[in-house]
Amino acid sequence: MDDLFKVNALKNQIYKLITVLFILLPVSMLFAHGPKGHEGNEFTALQAAKKGIALYDSLVEAGKLVESWETDLKDIEVSLRQKGNHPEVVVKFRRRKGDPQTVYIFFNEKGEYTGSNFTGE
Repeated sequence: MDDLFKVNALKNQIYKLITVLFILLPVSMLFAHGPKGHEGNEFTALQAAKKGIALYDSLVEAGKLVESWETDLKDIEVSLRQKGNHPEVVVKFRRRKGDPQTVYIFFNEKGEYTGSNFTGE
């Protein structure tokens, strides 16, 4: 029962961290003039964070990421990078200790999952 409480408490902390990040950081400016302009069909930073966290949770639950990725999570960052001729949304998860300290989850500009990187590079 304590483990379930800890998992739920950690998930609540993650959601609070994301909320604070989007209030304090002007992430929306990053996507203001994204690949589709102002049409309203673009994949937003908030959508990327939500999809990234859902995928991240499933990786931890499936054992593809060890438990310390859930208990030692330091922060989450959403950014946009250019990959060839197409923008790519990167959701970066960092933990306090362990090797590697960073996991990346990638989406294309439409919000489709394009890959992950568990090596921290």
